[in-house]
Amino acid sequence: MEPLNQYLETNKERFLNELFDLLRIPSVSADPKFSQDVHKAAEFVKEKLIAAGADNVALCPTDGFPIIYGEKIIDESKPTVLCYGHYDVQPADPYELWTSPPFEPVVKDGNIFARGSADDKGQMYMHVKAFEAMLKNNALPCNIKFMIEGEEEVGSTNLEIFVRNNSEKLKCDVVLISDTSMISNEHPSITTGLRGLAYLEVEVTGPNRDLHSGVYGGAVANPINVLCDMIASLHDEKRRVTIPRFYDDVQDVSAEERAATAKAPFDLAAYKKDLDMDDVMGEEGFSTLERVSIRPTLDVNGIWGGYIGQGAKTVLPSKAYAKISMRLVPNQSHEKITRLFETHFESIAPKAVKVKVTPHHGGEAAVTPIDSKAYLAAAKAIQKTYGKMPIPLRTGGSIPIVTMFEKVLGTQSVLLGFGLDSDAIHSPNEHYGVFNYYKGIETIPYFFSYFAQ
Repeated sequence: MEPLNQYLETNKERFLNELFDLLRIPSVSADPKFSQDVHKAAEFVKEKLIAAGADNVALCPTDGFPIIYGEKIIDESKPTVLCYGHYDVQPADPYELWTSPPFEPVVKDGNIFARGSADDKGQMYMHVKAFEAMLKNNALPCNIKFMIEGEEEVGSTNLEIFVRNNSEKLKCDVVLISDTSMISNEHPSITTGLRGLAYLEVEVTGPNRDLHSGVYGGAVANPINVLCDMIASLHDEKRRVTIPRFYDDVQDVSAEERAATAKAPFDLAAYKKDLDMDDVMGEEGFSTLERVSIRPTLDVNGIWGGYIGQGAKTVLPSKAYAKISMRLVPNQSHEKITRLFETHFESIAPKAVKVKVTPHHGGEAAVTPIDSKAYLAAAKAIQKTYGKMPIPLRTGGSIPIVTMFEKVLGTQSVLLGFGLDSDAIHSPNEHYGVFNYYKGIETIPYFFSYFAQ
């Protein structure tokens, strides 16, 4: 690996500058005004894959944004790794909370500040550069395929269709994904479990138009007040979700696994300090780490209605809205949970309002085995570059396509992420460590080497 490591050192400035060029493209898949930029990011990644030496690189059209495919088949008898990532990013709003413009990447305190730096452009692009380094140094030990999409942040709507239609072309021995985080750079970990997701929007309608709060206040239902009451009722005093049958399919995690989770390094005081909070809150009877990994949740992601402009406008709004997500655990079906939510939410609405529930997207939870060849190769690679064995850990995020890959391709995934929980993904001032970016590029070739063995 010495020539390869020398190549990484010689080209590290170029690798960083190329990532900066990608981060400057505001590829926000959720907002139609950025549609051209999403396509521009796809073209950028396509050209870099070609330059790195991939064959059969193409922008594969879908009903949404294109999926980039590329490959390098060195020997049909050797194992094949399918690298998955995404080039789309979350909206950067609210812009005023960023300390630097979200699409003008800068390095501060060793971190790259930009939307998408950690999720997932920085982590996805590590694979492109690691591939380049392996190929240029005749160190690619097995076959590699790339599938990089542009709709992950809006639910990967067209990905399963593409995978089903191209299952033979995507045939592989493992799916390698870097879209997760570690405990810390001092305590590297590998994600072994992900929660599922059910995401929806609710609309509460009262009167047929906005009303004067003096003339009508106290006589008609205020949709914002009603919506707040309904949302507040979705948790009991123990912070358990009150939707009937919500917990029916939740797996009980063994005492052994809970004990293993408790051994993971976690400083509650530092956690609260980082968030500038006096205390944490969550389901009674579970630790903070358990609440964000092995337990299902329900959270409001946004709520609005009425007048929110400058000054005063004494109005009773006609409508109020909220976006709600539920993180799910193994055995919970996002479709079933969505139906249960809809039935319950409609049942608790007073007659003075009308309720509409609109499902958006979702996916199932996933647990990956820690005794597979792929996991053992990833653990050995981490040990090589970090100097210590990684801790296997379930985390709270969702990557619904992990379950889909197993179902459609019959292939399990390994979640080799290099981000940190403190990277502020989906938030203002998202950042990704320069150390982590380079360490990922260094580690990935070792994974390929050990997996090929």
